Amino acid sequence: MPHIEDTELLKLIAAPQTREKAFSLLVEQYSNPLYWKIRSFVLSHEDADDILQNTFLKAWKSIGDFKNKSKLSTWLYRIAINESLDFLRHKKHTASVGKDDMGNIMNKLVADNYFDGDKSQALLQEAISTLPEVQKTVFLLRYYDELKYSEIHELLGTSEGALKASYHIAVQKITDYIKKCQ
Repeated sequence: MPHIEDTELLKLIAAPQTREKAFSLLVEQYSNPLYWKIRSFVLSHEDADDILQNTFLKAWKSIGDFKNKSKLSTWLYRIAINESLDFLRHKKHTASVGKDDMGNIMNKLVADNYFDGDKSQALLQEAISTLPEVQKTVFLLRYYDELKYSEIHELLGTSEGALKASYHIAVQKITDYIKKCQ
């Protein structure tokens, strides 16, 4: 399927006769990138799949309120990130993971059919899982998505200075964690 520009998708979604078909195209177009964004927050494929569904449900319910002040992709990513963070808050896996859980995280990752990394990648994921919510979010967006601080600011609404501080603290904590485990 060829990529459809967001402006065209929004026009089709605005028209009642093409709304459902256009939203289906939006889901097709954004499922994969949103899944992997969510997956960077949660370690389980099943959890990521559930959060992705919730993301699209929330988008469907509020697409009429989309103001076009940001890109459609930014709006969808913001929903996906918020849904991921809500899930993590609900599951209480954010700020601290028990020491007993650390080995389980690495074992689950290495055994996961959707995880294609090695043990060092699993160790990195384990270190990331120990970060507080804000640091984890900023680190994931900056490190994996290579977003500029201005783009992260647009997503999260946090000042660029605070984002830079959070990122650097996260990097230091991850470095310390990996050194401790080696």
